Amino acid sequence: MANQILSEICCYYCTEMDDIFSRLLSLTSCITRRVIEFIEDLVLRDVIRLLRDSEINSCCKQPTIGTCTGFLDRDGIYLEDLSFINSGSEIVYKNYSRGFHFVFKGLTLPISFFEFAWRSAIETWRCIGYHRGCVHARLQSIVSRVLRTLNGSSDDIGWLQASPEMAPVEDGSARFLELLQETRNGVHKLPDSFVYLLIPGLFSNHGPLYFVSTKRFFSKMGLACHIAKIHSEASVEHNAWELKQYIEELYWGSGKRVMLLGHSKGGVDAAAALSIYSQELRDKVAGLALVQSPYGGTPIASDILREGQVADKETRRIMEFLICKLIKGDIRALEDLTYEKRKEFIRKHKLPDNIPLISFHSEASVGPGVLATMSHIAHAELPWLPRILNEDADDDAIFAARKVPVIVPVSAAMAITALHLQLRYGEKSDGLVTCRDAEVPGSVVVKPDKKLDHSWMVYSSWKKEPTEPDACEMCEALLTMLVELGKRASK
Repeated sequence: MANQILSEICCYYCTEMDDIFSRLLSLTSCITRRVIEFIEDLVLRDVIRLLRDSEINSCCKQPTIGTCTGFLDRDGIYLEDLSFINSGSEIVYKNYSRGFHFVFKGLTLPISFFEFAWRSAIETWRCIGYHRGCVHARLQSIVSRVLRTLNGSSDDIGWLQASPEMAPVEDGSARFLELLQETRNGVHKLPDSFVYLLIPGLFSNHGPLYFVSTKRFFSKMGLACHIAKIHSEASVEHNAWELKQYIEELYWGSGKRVMLLGHSKGGVDAAAALSIYSQELRDKVAGLALVQSPYGGTPIASDILREGQVADKETRRIMEFLICKLIKGDIRALEDLTYEKRKEFIRKHKLPDNIPLISFHSEASVGPGVLATMSHIAHAELPWLPRILNEDADDDAIFAARKVPVIVPVSAAMAITALHLQLRYGEKSDGLVTCRDAEVPGSVVVKPDKKLDHSWMVYSSWKKEPTEPDACEMCEALLTMLVELGKRASK
C-alpha cells in the first residue's frame, strides 16, 4: 500500500515537472518566433518602401496611370492596395504577403547580419578617424609649442625702432661724457630750482640699498631729493596713479617742478604716469630720465610668461607663487613688462611732446672674470652703530665707519643672463634689458663707454675706484643734461 502511494506521488510530480518544462519550451519557442517575426517585419517594410520609392521615381520620369494606396503586413492582412501601372509594364503588389514572407524568410537573418556588420564597420571607421584627428591635433599642438618656445622673443626685440610711426632718437652720449667729466672734476650744475625724484624699479621694496647713496649724494649738495615710496611689485597703471599723487604732493608742497629719474621698471612707471595723466602733470614735471628701463619690453619677462610655449602654465604658477604669495606682490608687475603688454600700452597711451626725455642704456660685461668672481659688493649704512671715531671726525669718515659690506653677486648673475641673451638672440643687453628696447622714441639716447650691468646704477660698490665714475656721478650728469634739454626746448 505504501509503495503504491509513493509511486503515485512520483508519477504526479514527474507529470508536473514535464508540464513545467513543456511550458517553458513553448514560451521560449514563442519568444524566439516573435523576435524573428519582428526582425522580418522590419526588413519587409524597408524592402517594400525601397521598391515603392524606386517606382515613384520612375513614374515621375514617364507618364503613368495608377494608384499608390498601401503596402502589405506580415500576416497577409489587407491594409491598403498598392499598385502601379507604368507605361508598357504593369507592376502589381497584392495583399498576399505570406508567399512573399516565405521567400524572404530565409534572407532575413543574413540581411540583418550584413546590416549590423556594415554599421559596425562605419562606427569603427568613425572612431578611428576621431582618434586619428585627436592625435594629429595633439602633435600639432606639441610642435607649435616647441617652435614658439624656440623662437622666443626673436620677432619682438626692437619693435619700437621697426615701427614707422615712432619718432627718431638723438644720440647724446658725447655731451653726457663731457658733463660726467665736469662732475668728476667738482663742477656741479644742478640747480636747486627743481625737486629731484628717484623712482626705483622692480623688487626695490626688498632692496634697502636702492638709490640710498644717490639720494645722500644729492642731499649733500643741498638739493631736494626724494625716493618715491611706491609698491614696486604693483602693476604699471597702479604705480602711475601713485606717482601722479606723489608728484602733485611734491609740487604743491615746494612750489617747484619735479625732475624724474626712474630706473628699470621705475622708468616705465614714470613714463606711464606722464602718458596717462599728461594734462594733470603737464606743468608739474620738468623732465624724465629713463635709466635701463624696458620701455619697449624685455625678453626675460616675455620668455617667462609667454602663453603657448612649453610648460607655460607651470612656469606661470611658479612666478605667481614667488611674486604673489612669497613677496606679496602682483603678477602684473612682471606681466606689464612683456612685449605684448608694452605694445598694447604704448599704442593706447602716448608720451607728451613737451617733456624732455633721456634714455640711458648700457651693456653688461660677459667676461670670464665677471662670471667667476662676485665682483660687485654693495654696502649698507647702519646708523645705529656706536660712534667709534672721535668728535673731530668729519661726516665722510663717520659714514665710512658705519658702512657694512653686503655680498651681492649681482654682476655674476647679470653677466650670465647677458650672455644668454647674446647667444640666443644676438642682442646686447645689461643682463635684463636689451639696448634697443631701452630707447624711447623721441628721446636723447645716452650710451656710456664702459660695461655696466643692470644693477650698477642703483647699488654703489663698497670700494670706490677713484679713477672710475660711480652711479651717483652718472645720475647727476644725466639730470644736468636733462636740465639743459629743458632750457633748449623752452627757447
